[in-house]
This record gives sequence, C-alpha cells and structure tokens, in this order.
Amino acid sequence: MTTVPLKIAGGFSDLQPATERIQNYCNEVKKQVEAKTNQKYVEFKAVTYRSQIVAGMNYIIEIQVNECHYIHVKLHQELPCNGGKIVLINVQENHKKDDPLVPF
Repeated sequence: MTTVPLKIAGGFSDLQPATERIQNYCNEVKKQVEAKTNQKYVEFKAVTYRSQIVAGMNYIIEIQVNECHYIHVKLHQELPCNGGKIVLINVQENHKKDDPLVPF
C-alpha cells in the first residue's frame, strides 16, 4: 500500500515550478515590490515557489527580473472568509538562479 504525504500546517512545501496562479499573485504585488526595492522591472517572471499552510497560505517565490538576476518575495494569502487578499510580506534582492529558496 502506498501512502500520500500530507501537507502539515506550519511546514513549507518542497520546491515547485511556478504556475499561472503563482504568476498572477506576483503580478498583483509587482507595484508594491517595485516601491519596496526602488526598481522598475520589465521582466517579472515567477520561476519556483514553496508554500506554507497557516491561517491562510504563505508563499516564498523566486522571480526572475532580468537575464541573470532574481528576487525572492514572501506573500500571504488571507483565508477566503477574510477576503482571500494577497499581501506582500517581504522582498530579498540580489539573488541568482541557483540560490536556495528558503524561509525569510
């Protein structure tokens, strides 16, 4: 009998390729990220992400902002009963493609 791993509240998931839904979340907070980093990004492509079940969902997302530069963003999605809003929590700049995507 095979078992299916359960997602447990509190722990971050394994690294996953970004989906259209994750890209949409990034698009929602792009202006906030630009304000926080004092940068304008022509490219803003979600590459990989990890998620964490809490009272809602936390995401850490690797975003490609030009050919060889990446940023990591932390987002929170509120529970649907609270509106389901996507909120920017933090941004880390100056990452490279192979930098680990770890909680911050």
